[in-house]
Amino acid sequence: MTTPESSPETTSGDAVTSYEAAGVSIEAGDKAVELLKSHAQRATRPEVRGGIGGFAGLFALGKYREPLLASGSDGVGTKLVIAQAMDKHDTIGIDLVAMCVDDLVVCGAEPLFLQDYIAVGKVVPEKIAEIVSGIAEGCVQAGAALLGGETAEHPGVMGENDYDVSATAVGVVEADELLGPEKVRVGDVIIGMRSSGLHSNGYSLARHVLFDKAGLSVDSYVEELGGTLGEELIKPTQIYALDCLALANECEVRTFCHVTGGGLAGNMERIIPEGMVAEMDRNTWTPHQIFRTIESLGKVPREEMEKTFNMGVGMVAVVSANDKDRALAMLTARHIDCWELGQVRSAQEGDEARAVLHGENPKY
Repeated sequence: MTTPESSPETTSGDAVTSYEAAGVSIEAGDKAVELLKSHAQRATRPEVRGGIGGFAGLFALGKYREPLLASGSDGVGTKLVIAQAMDKHDTIGIDLVAMCVDDLVVCGAEPLFLQDYIAVGKVVPEKIAEIVSGIAEGCVQAGAALLGGETAEHPGVMGENDYDVSATAVGVVEADELLGPEKVRVGDVIIGMRSSGLHSNGYSLARHVLFDKAGLSVDSYVEELGGTLGEELIKPTQIYALDCLALANECEVRTFCHVTGGGLAGNMERIIPEGMVAEMDRNTWTPHQIFRTIESLGKVPREEMEKTFNMGVGMVAVVSANDKDRALAMLTARHIDCWELGQVRSAQEGDEARAVLHGENPKY
């Protein structure tokens, strides 16, 4: 982790202008680094070399036959607005890690390390440490090391209480163990894994409906949710990385699908090869109440809901039909709520998409 950018004092006439007078406190940045060190140190792996504070993070790759490095960068979108409104910053880092590492495991890559970037209007060391505590917790859940990062103070560009976060994760997979569309076969079974809620997508639509149209706030108690709206919207994104890797180790997994922006069908399109269709049944699961609330209060068409939100399906595994029962049992044993969502079939004349949803889901 490095401190905010520094520059020498400059003079204008007889007046001395300092960096702190311009809104950047190097002292606060240094204090933030000290406070976050304990969090970062618990998110590590044996391959990490050096420690927090260097100009670059070092990681010993180890011995692989033919390693392929996988990387991905992401943020958490406007879910940040919820964290800022609630003044709760210790879970947004979990969301950040989830958005990065669960993209890596789609191809079978094991997350190795993550580096974060936090931009703030004003450095409040305790808040920075709170954010990093969530990033560290996410890394622990994913089995990855928090290798380093950057904190930057942007006065005059961001409000004093505003911040944004992003990260890049790096993983590795053996070339002959790479997962992907080319491994998918007709007859493969599609397994759905339940999300923890909205995860980190669709918050602009959710906020527009719940706050702007319905006039609710993060403190509003919503009976059907069994708590305040803020408590529901701040729920951390489920991290599936270690569960997916364990499944790929024991079962014939063709590929995974991380359900993010674009929804279930939109993301499944990315992993189904031409000439095949992923046929999924809405009747096999019940979406979370928060999705029903958004659809009802905003009069949002079902098509728009399914295009924007995960609707209760956070991750999908495509497995050989022969391994379906073993895969479901394994995930259940790891406390992942999962079910048979559908099947891969040959494309037929008239098929317009490679992923389709059928059924009306009366439970919804």
